Order: sequence, then structure tokens, then C-alpha cells
Amino acid sequence: MLRDPAKAEIWRKRGCDIAFADMGDATQLAAAFKGATGVFILPPSEFDPAPGYPEAAKQNEVLTTALLAARPERVVCLSTIGADAEMDNLLSQRTLLEEALGELDLPVTFLRPGWFMENADWDVASARDEGVLHSFLQPADKSFAMVATQDIGRVAADLIREQWIGKCVVELEGPARVSPNDLANAFASVLGHPVRVEIVPRESWEGLFRAQGMRNPQPRMRMLDGFNEGWIDFKADRGNRTRGTTPLEQVVEALVRQAMASEIV
Repeated sequence: MLRDPAKAEIWRKRGCDIAFADMGDATQLAAAFKGATGVFILPPSEFDPAPGYPEAAKQNEVLTTALLAARPERVVCLSTIGADAEMDNLLSQRTLLEEALGELDLPVTFLRPGWFMENADWDVASARDEGVLHSFLQPADKSFAMVATQDIGRVAADLIREQWIGKCVVELEGPARVSPNDLANAFASVLGHPVRVEIVPRESWEGLFRAQGMRNPQPRMRMLDGFNEGWIDFKADRGNRTRGTTPLEQVVEALVRQAMASEIV
């Protein structure tokens, strides 16, 4: 399912059927979903939401309307670690999504991945040019659940081919937990020079985020608090967790290579 017809040919050559739809149009989505055995939903992210998350509420209404009209056999929805957190934060948008889709009389699996390893793309320039990794995750030796996006794609593809009833939650993290120090060491190994962690002080976050153009930075700040304070994490007693296989250094190497290639172009 695409928005841009110019991108269709590469998928047709791979044997895909093509549908065009906008994520904000329930009628278009329902037409695209019609007749599908399974639907994978990767909802757009809003990193600077208005108070109360009206953008997420509108998107959830569109998705539920389309799914009820098309009634596919099953749905896999990309959610997130922290969708079950009790305190409000940026990831609460996915909490609302799970609540909306959870009310449908359709089989739905919510795939909850950890922090994307590819978020380290923001650190490539400073690690390469300054030997510094500026970390909002803290302290530097605290390990977090992270996963590579290619592992997310692979697990989602596996899930959508399975059959299940009711509602399921699958948690996904990488082969090992990752600290800011681990991330700096991965950059150092790939770049061939030392990289150290500099913690970004909590009191500076709001000013930094507003300088970047954010109007409502509190949800993002509370999300970071959740990771740092431990109330955004996978529960230790959860039995439906799986692990990806892609190591951190492989992801960092690809990010550095991609950055270098874009600069050459």
C-alpha cells in the first residue's frame, strides 16, 4: 500500500499487488484492506503532539473505521515498549492505539519493540567529528531494551503469516541490552577512534527541544524519564518476549556508511 505512484514499479517487479491510500482516509484504507488475509499497521508517529493527543485519536478513528469495513482475517499492529506504562508520556499515543484496536472484534497482535537502534543515526555526526555521544538516556552505564528495525520487520512478517484468535502482545528486543557506553563503544569500533558519552542534563531538555521547534516538549521529556527511571520497560515476568538477532555494531556500521555515502553524493 503506497501513497506515491512513482514508487509502485519497484514493488510490481517483485510481484506485489499495489493499492494507493492515505492514512487519513478511511474509505481509501478500507478499499486497500479489502480481501486481505492480514493487515500490518505501522501508524505515523507524532513527535510533537498537541495536549491530549488529538492527532492520535483522529488516526485511531480512521483505522478502526477502515478495519471494520474491510474485516481482514487478522491484524498486526506496530506498537511500542511502554504502551502499558501508567504515566502519561509520548508513547501514550500507542496506548490509545492499542485501546482502540483492542475493542475490535478482529484478531489483533500488538508488536511492542524496544528503543530503535537506528535512533543512533542522530549521533553519527558528533561521534565521527567530535568523538562525543550526547545522551538523553542516562546514566551512561544503564542498559536499555533496544532492537534493530530489520528485526522488527522480520518478526512482523512472521506474525502476519501465523494464525491466532483474540488479542495478543509480542515484546521484542535485540540480542543484548544496550547502554549509552555500549553505543559509544560501537561507534568507536566502527569509526576507529575513541568516542565518549556526554550526558545531556535533564534541566536543559526543555530549552533544547523548544529550540528545535517543539511546541509541547513535555511528553517527549516524560518518555525519556520513563526509560531512565525504569517505568518504561518490559516486565520481567512476561512470557511472550522474543529477541532479534542483529547486533548493535552492525546497525552502527550501516548508519556510518549511509552517512558517508550521502555526503559523497
